[in-house]
Amino acid sequence: MESLKKKFIAKAIPQAAELKKIRKEFGHVEIGNITIDKVLSGMKSMVGLLTDTSKLDPMEGIRFRGYSIPELQEKLPKKNPEGEPLPEGLFYLMLVGEIPTVEEVNALSREWAIRAESLPKHVYDVLDAMCEHGRPMTLFSAGILASATQSKFQKAYRAGVHKKDYWDTTYEDVMDLIAQLPRIASYIYRKKYHAGDIIPADPDLDWAANFAHMMGFDSEEVYRLFRMYLTIHADHEGGNVSAHTAHLVGSALSNPYYAFSAAMNGLAGPLHGLANQEVVIWLFDMLKEIGTREPSKQQIEDYCTNTLLQGRVIPGYGHAVLRKPDPRYMAQREFALKYLPNDPLFQVVSKVYEVAPAILESTGKVSNPWPNVDAHSGVLLLHYGIKEYDFYTVMFGVSRALGVLASLVWDRAYGLPIERPSSQNLEFFRAKAGLK
Repeated sequence: MESLKKKFIAKAIPQAAELKKIRKEFGHVEIGNITIDKVLSGMKSMVGLLTDTSKLDPMEGIRFRGYSIPELQEKLPKKNPEGEPLPEGLFYLMLVGEIPTVEEVNALSREWAIRAESLPKHVYDVLDAMCEHGRPMTLFSAGILASATQSKFQKAYRAGVHKKDYWDTTYEDVMDLIAQLPRIASYIYRKKYHAGDIIPADPDLDWAANFAHMMGFDSEEVYRLFRMYLTIHADHEGGNVSAHTAHLVGSALSNPYYAFSAAMNGLAGPLHGLANQEVVIWLFDMLKEIGTREPSKQQIEDYCTNTLLQGRVIPGYGHAVLRKPDPRYMAQREFALKYLPNDPLFQVVSKVYEVAPAILESTGKVSNPWPNVDAHSGVLLLHYGIKEYDFYTVMFGVSRALGVLASLVWDRAYGLPIERPSSQNLEFFRAKAGLK
């Protein structure tokens, strides 16, 4: 898609020059105060990265290139006027900062459909060899890593390409990888859960709908769910584990396949992308213990309280940055109210939403008692028959590629250096605290 690439060049070259000027002329300017707590609490809220694609505001939630999720639902191109935005449009926005036209989004869909065809056969062979014993995220990361043999950046680097052109073949790798991720993910799904009955791609479908189709789910509602799901999970600024990992590994000039495979290993952690399946497990454990699929709000309140008394968390609630209900949760809730308002599990999730924040707030220990994106996604997937909880994080990963890989192209265009913060031993912190 040459027009998108040309737009990126037109944006990136002057912005890279501006960044170089800022660093040279204003590098001495201080940004905030770094405290011991900032360092020892996981560097939370410490400014340490450059990320243009999105920004997470504690009170407003995620904004993609300045646009909120409700604004994107209105402005991004859709397949149907009453439907959900196409993820291709969000990638376009994150890459060049412009809302694309319907024609530009359709062109990107066609290009990804073509690029997906070049996924090497040995990737499937690797997945076949691992499938019996590997968990879905293990397979997904391995499939991405196996795809690295086609890296155009790696070949160009070995051939001696000038560093000012690193972004070009990075862009090509990113476009190939995003195109091929639904193939890798759906192949894993069909091999693990459907006896290897592989469903061929339909090149006439958009990127999200084709993912649903290859997994074996074909209805307009499911297509709309996938478009919404893959859009709202696409990015969450640069400091979360998966985004930061892609940036960190990419800063060493590892190719995009290596960087994104590493990012998926971070996403697989229980404190990051694995949380969506933890929510579903917790909900079913609650219904089993209470003994009904239609619990009262009082029963749910008692169960939430007991969960906390046992030293456990209520999964899907709380966020390191947000201090309000996650707009991604609200987008999913609106989808559910529109398409599945009478779903029993959705009604349970709605009751949890009514009682859990007050319980968490009453402890005095929770900065954000509100639901995050993970509190809702599993219920929607279950409603449409996607019942394999351990695959949910793979779907999250397919979506997250849109943001972190768009950012990686910008990292190369900016010529950002290898990331190498300093570290100190405990004696350093003792001295800073005046304890010796």
